[in-house]
Amino acid sequence: MRVRRNLNVLAAAVVLAVTIAASGHVGGPSPPSASEGVPLRDPPQLVSHNGILRARLVVERRRVEVAGRTLSALTYNGHYMPPTLRIRPGDRLELAMENRLGPYTNLHVHGLHVSPSGHSDNVFIHIDPGQTFHYAYRFPGNLKPGTYWYHSHAHPISAPQVAGGMSGIIVVDGLKQYLPPGLRHIEEHVIAFKDFQVQGDAIKTEDLHISAPTNRTVNGQLNPTIRIRPGEIQLWRLANVSANIYYRVRLQGQPFQVIAHDANPVDRIWAADSLLLAAGARFDVLVRGGPPGRTQLQTLPYSTGPAGNKFPQATLATLVSEGESVHPPALPTTVFAPTEDLSHAAVAARRTIVFSENKAGTEFYINGKQFDMNRVDIRSKLNTVEEWTVRNDSDEEHSFHVHTNDFQLMSINGQPHHGHGWQDTASILPRGRIVIRIHFLNYTGKTVLHCHILNHEDAGMMAVLEIVK
Repeated sequence: MRVRRNLNVLAAAVVLAVTIAASGHVGGPSPPSASEGVPLRDPPQLVSHNGILRARLVVERRRVEVAGRTLSALTYNGHYMPPTLRIRPGDRLELAMENRLGPYTNLHVHGLHVSPSGHSDNVFIHIDPGQTFHYAYRFPGNLKPGTYWYHSHAHPISAPQVAGGMSGIIVVDGLKQYLPPGLRHIEEHVIAFKDFQVQGDAIKTEDLHISAPTNRTVNGQLNPTIRIRPGEIQLWRLANVSANIYYRVRLQGQPFQVIAHDANPVDRIWAADSLLLAAGARFDVLVRGGPPGRTQLQTLPYSTGPAGNKFPQATLATLVSEGESVHPPALPTTVFAPTEDLSHAAVAARRTIVFSENKAGTEFYINGKQFDMNRVDIRSKLNTVEEWTVRNDSDEEHSFHVHTNDFQLMSINGQPHHGHGWQDTASILPRGRIVIRIHFLNYTGKTVLHCHILNHEDAGMMAVLEIVK
């Protein structure tokens, strides 16, 4: 296994944080923790009212309790698992971000269809130490409901900032409207997967190696318990908000009923015994309580290829089924939510995008070039559909992600793919290829596409996309 990029040069850049757990010890068993077995804590919420959410995020390094330990971490509003930002389609979000760190930072609202320019989802912004930047987002009325997330997109220090703790959840309400009336008020949980490596009494933010031992947490907790009644249906918002690692998630003996992928409601509910959450991916799923007893939520062994990383099995949480049985209504078996199918769309342009890396695994490229914010790599026209073949010329898996507009995954390694909707992240197997179609809607401006394994992004695997009229 190749040692991934050494980030020592970024050490000074990572004295940072933002104001406002299972035991998954990759590489070996994690030590006992007082936090194991305690009830799952959903993050606090900041909720929009009358069409607007006004919030403040302070980024700073703080000593916090995480996974039953007190560690120095990078925080939003003093929390390792920061507040969930909860909005509705058509809302406005006014967010003041204050940087109390040493290096610069910024914010990306991952997956949200919103302008990439000005004071909106502009990843080219630099918020320098001591500065406060006022973000202003205006979301369209047809914004897709589901689970999104926010995190630092400061190049080339996004990996250490996110690995240090700088990631949180965004929920766009409206997903339950597609459920039968008897299920529209079911209990829901954020199930955010965050991992951390430890150095001394701090969460590690330098010299990050993807295959190094790490602690996998749910909402910052090690193996929390989630309670459910036999037969009860709950909505779980599964989100991989880690910097680099993958999760193949399974709930022992019980399938997930998928109702949204990357915050795109599916055209029909589909069942899965396990779900692969590549870096940046999310699934909204329904879980039904089984007979009385305990069931493990696990991440299964997974390899990203001969030049990639091997992630061992770990327990993430424990589902406890107890109490009086309930008999909820049946789930829809036909159409769940409307989706746009691009299979027969007129294609304005076809492009090939190639992910590659050097033999040492220290430099990463898109179409043979490393990221340059001053260079436009792709220009696409607003209100057109393009077809991209994204090819992986390396011997490890990559997590393809594009900002501003989601895409429809058409095929994987030449085989047609029917994903029941759109997505914003897709994993590309070693020496593999995917074909996507993307519809450029509503917004012009410069944005990016990249590998969401942030060590790779920081080492050059990102390109500039400009959407023009």
